Amino acid sequence: MSRILQLGASALAVALVAVGGQVASAATAAGKAPSLNARSWILIDAGTGKVLDRKSPDGRLPMASTTKMMTAYLALKRLPLGKTLRATDYRAAPGESLMGLESGQRVSVRDLLYGLILLSGNDAAVTLAEAVSGTERRFVRLMNRTARRLGLKDTSYENPVGLDGPNHFSSARDLASLGQVLMKMPKFRPIASSRTAKLRSYRPPVEIETLNLFVLNNSWARGIKTGHTDKARYVLVSDGRRKSADLIAAVVGAPSELLRDSESVRLLNYGFSLYSEKVPIRAGKRVTEVGVKFEDAGLKLVSPRSVRTGIRQDEKLSVRTVVPDEVEGPLKRGEPVGVATVTVDGQAVGKVRLLAGRPVAEPDLLDRVQENFVYILLALGIILFAILGAVAVLRRWRRTNIRRRLRRVSRGRK
Repeated sequence: MSRILQLGASALAVALVAVGGQVASAATAAGKAPSLNARSWILIDAGTGKVLDRKSPDGRLPMASTTKMMTAYLALKRLPLGKTLRATDYRAAPGESLMGLESGQRVSVRDLLYGLILLSGNDAAVTLAEAVSGTERRFVRLMNRTARRLGLKDTSYENPVGLDGPNHFSSARDLASLGQVLMKMPKFRPIASSRTAKLRSYRPPVEIETLNLFVLNNSWARGIKTGHTDKARYVLVSDGRRKSADLIAAVVGAPSELLRDSESVRLLNYGFSLYSEKVPIRAGKRVTEVGVKFEDAGLKLVSPRSVRTGIRQDEKLSVRTVVPDEVEGPLKRGEPVGVATVTVDGQAVGKVRLLAGRPVAEPDLLDRVQENFVYILLALGIILFAILGAVAVLRRWRRTNIRRRLRRVSRGRK
């Protein structure tokens, strides 16, 4: 019965998302950002941090289980994924989200992180917190120090789980900023975007499915974290990629889970409508050209992969290359020669190696001689000048000796 209800909820979510997408398209056509049914929200470009839309982004509000984003950040910074931990004896209140750990169960940090993000497990959060800092209280102090270091000015933590408290709050801006930091971490991205995961440290391994319907219902979704308490209402920090644009949204205080997800989709759809996809570098195509020593033809430099990026109308796209003025063989086809960086408004969004588009032969002896012809002539001139100078000195010396002899002879006759 619960499975039927879940499938019904998913179907309704898909329908609401579709409606939200149509409303977003209408808002875009009118040149206006959508107005959402939520207390606060923000939309940023994940690459540059540029704010695309917002409402009360700095308001301090309960954040619920989006708290676990900081828990995950610190666990990834302080613990190796392969380390095995013993699950804490977590006493959950009725209605809390759990991974289902048994006290003392041995489980890897990797599996705990999947349980933390996909299942929003409070037991996983406390187990990771105690592994990092020894106690939950010390971990909370670390969370708040880290928030200040990351510039999260409107964030304060009381626990690693997300339970409401007078000093447990964040803002839409801070949640999006933390999401931006996390999605740049190679170890976090695959966790946040996973629809399912296999917990390998379990015996036998167990497969889980994310509870994040936003991720399940949108193929372009890449995460990040849901949250809900009675005080916080419904919260979602989301990441999506379309048109080669990567956007992060934070919607705080929506009245229901379905509205939270559909409103997030509307906000992201509006953001994607501002972008067009550009491919400034294509795999195997000429990026630039450099001179080749001893050859009239230049050497085309190509990239082994394409670089795609989303760009708005008010942004400037450019490709900067770092290559030598001239190359000399031998060079194999595909040998690295330089690098190219794609920038949007001066900020790097992609970097690739530049490879030789063809082989370059090693110069032969004639090329070497021709290259050094002037130097050879100069050297010969110097040698000839030295020889002539030596001959002149020798002749002068001989003349001097002959004169001396003649003087001696003439004196002897007298």
